[in-house]
Amino acid sequence: MKLVVRVKLLPTPVQAAALEATLHACNEAATWAAEVAFEQHARRPLLLRKHTYTAIRQRWGLGAQAAQHAIKKTCDAYTTLATNLRAGRYGRPGTRRHTLASGKPVTFRDDAAQPYDDRMLSWQHAARTVSIWTTAGRMKGVAFTGQDEQLAVVAAHRRGESDLVRQGGTWLLIATCEIEEAALNAHPAEFLGVDLGIVDIATTSEGERYSGRRVNRQRANDRRLRSTLQKKNTKSAKRRARKHAGKEARRNKDINHKISKRIVAEAERTARGIALEELTGIRERARLRKPQRTTLHTWPFAQLGAFIAYKARSAGVPVVYVDPAYTSQECSHCHHTARHNRLSQAEFTCRVCGFVEHADVNASHNIRQRGWMAWVCGAQSTAPELTLIA
Repeated sequence: MKLVVRVKLLPTPVQAAALEATLHACNEAATWAAEVAFEQHARRPLLLRKHTYTAIRQRWGLGAQAAQHAIKKTCDAYTTLATNLRAGRYGRPGTRRHTLASGKPVTFRDDAAQPYDDRMLSWQHAARTVSIWTTAGRMKGVAFTGQDEQLAVVAAHRRGESDLVRQGGTWLLIATCEIEEAALNAHPAEFLGVDLGIVDIATTSEGERYSGRRVNRQRANDRRLRSTLQKKNTKSAKRRARKHAGKEARRNKDINHKISKRIVAEAERTARGIALEELTGIRERARLRKPQRTTLHTWPFAQLGAFIAYKARSAGVPVVYVDPAYTSQECSHCHHTARHNRLSQAEFTCRVCGFVEHADVNASHNIRQRGWMAWVCGAQSTAPELTLIA
């Protein structure tokens, strides 16, 4: 299983200047190569290399490996663009958006990620430093930091390339790691149903509800601040909004990590699998009032589902996805389904058998039962192949 770990670099001002110059040179070279690829219709590495390799090395002073990576990055960008065009992510052919996307060369930001292989980058894990190639020469002793658990994963399991990138003034190395998976529990005793919601981020069929008033108050404060800054629409307001958005995203990711860790630990401890909602199209399916739509759209439920899936995969816990349609209206005892069974956001009372339960807990029971039926019918445990964990 592949995991991606972000390692924070701590360069000195001189080292940071060299890294910045290197990143700018690599991305300028890649942008120029993209223009050549567009004009010459040379979008495969071997063909584009014939047109650009020598010029990139002479004009921008890139080393052999850096030039190769700049060319490959350009070709990968065009491959991704072609895939998105075929999938209709830019609209139908002939539309303005489709024409704009396909009718001009790809460009790269000055601080876009640049791949580094083992010839250009070496790690000294004991000293917590790296030796990295730059346009000013090989630069040794660049310090890095991170959580001990994550750095241990990098030291033991790093494979292949790492990407150098600058985000919000912070220098990062994004390392890809190959983690051995635990043996899958092919005979789970039962399934743990997980319902994702608005008031409670996640509710399990054991009755555990993950959110709480403190988190919801913070989410409300975030929405108010975001709305206030958008109304001001000044440069300082936009700058503060970007800064706060990063802080909010990091806090939400931390909460998702904690929730997913507890859910997977409970399933592993009791030798059960995990049944999750299929989240595809959740925004189109949900019919909610405007304040609830805002709450739904501002929480990264897909991220939470991915965290649960990859943690389960590393622990050998099977995961299945079920259709969540009508789980909030179906009685988990007699399976009578009616909209009036759900009296409010939190109350569920079956009109046929009289069963009373918290609405989200009842929905998680239905998800658990559907997960078990899907497993019995031959559903396969799935999890993302590549996940960002730090």
